[in-house]
Amino acid sequence: MNRLTEEYGLPKRIKLEEINQQTIGIIKLIKSRIIQKDAKKIIEIAEQIKSVDTSKKIALICTENICSKSKKLLEENGIDLIFREK
Repeated sequence: MNRLTEEYGLPKRIKLEEINQQTIGIIKLIKSRIIQKDAKKIIEIAEQIKSVDTSKKIALICTENICSKSKKLLEENGIDLIFREK
């Protein structure tokens, strides 16, 4: 995971996972709810990844504890959701 954050010029605290050849997942497995403010930060991270490699699809790996406005905002920006348990 550390290799990916360096490759895309992101801070080390951001966790990334290569889901497949075309998709990079941003891991956000937290107990609290993901709100719009968090979604905007995730979009910024996705834009940083896209600036390095435009062919990559972005997905958010999170728990199902995400507000509907955040889901909509992420979908509008082409970010898929992958749900996992913490």
